[in-house]
Amino acid sequence: MPHTFHSPLRRHPVRHLLALGATAALLAHAPAHADTGKLLLTGGVSTIDGAAGGGLSPWAVIGSQATEGQTGFSAHLSHARTQDYRLNAFGAAVGINDRVELSVARQDLDTGITGTLLGLPGLKLKQDIVGAKFRVAGDAILDSDTLMPQIAVGVMAKRLGSTGLDSTLSALGAKRSGTDLYVNATKLFLAQGLLVNGTLRATKANQGGLLGHGATLGGADNGYELMPELSVAWLLRKNLAVGFEYRAMPDKLNKAGAAAGLGDGLRAGDWKDIFIAWAPSKNVSLTLAYVDLGTVVPATTKGKKQTGTYLSAQFAF
Repeated sequence: MPHTFHSPLRRHPVRHLLALGATAALLAHAPAHADTGKLLLTGGVSTIDGAAGGGLSPWAVIGSQATEGQTGFSAHLSHARTQDYRLNAFGAAVGINDRVELSVARQDLDTGITGTLLGLPGLKLKQDIVGAKFRVAGDAILDSDTLMPQIAVGVMAKRLGSTGLDSTLSALGAKRSGTDLYVNATKLFLAQGLLVNGTLRATKANQGGLLGHGATLGGADNGYELMPELSVAWLLRKNLAVGFEYRAMPDKLNKAGAAAGLGDGLRAGDWKDIFIAWAPSKNVSLTLAYVDLGTVVPATTKGKKQTGTYLSAQFAF
């Protein structure tokens, strides 16, 4: 019998966020809560996968305002809009002792014209993600005057909900669940107001997992691939940062799609963004970005690059 991944967000996502919100309220009044917390924006924001970092790629930082010896909480809501797709994401994370981060997230993709042309109008792909991150070396703040970066390792278990697309993914040899493993290094040059992050992710995920994991049709390579990711952020002032991100994506469905007679109709492109992040207070940050997700199922979108806007709000304690 195949293994079944049970996400805590799968049945009652709103109930879980309300429960985590109540926990955050308690933490805000607990003795362990930081009076000042971390420097603004140095803990990153929330990625669409739920981990702390940029919007697209996780960083080695531990989310929330909590520092060593404390426990903190963060929650986020995000929306991305391109020419043919709409993505909503929400989630929450707990940071423990500035050493461990546990996160949950739900993604909801409106497939737009793609679903219609597949005979599935109104098709939405829902993905649940449970993640864990561990800081293994360095301290971004304390080591800001040295060359030592903060280093973390992480894991993300992903599961795509069942839809009318199941039979298509199965025919391509793609699975609805998979696990990403990653290691990242974040270097903060505090005096210069510059943050640089590099991530190396082992993954089989197609379009971040929203089109399943791996592919076998036509002899497609179904193994893990190492995908690089890069983020650079410049602090214009203590509560305002600008930057860019790059996240390489595997192209596993392309060969399987060709074997199914789709040519390069399932070709995937790398993800990129240019962002501005503003923290009006130590507990709230807002991120606005221009995103370029490359091609997403070009067979149904006339090969257009999927560019558009991304907006995210994070609340951290």
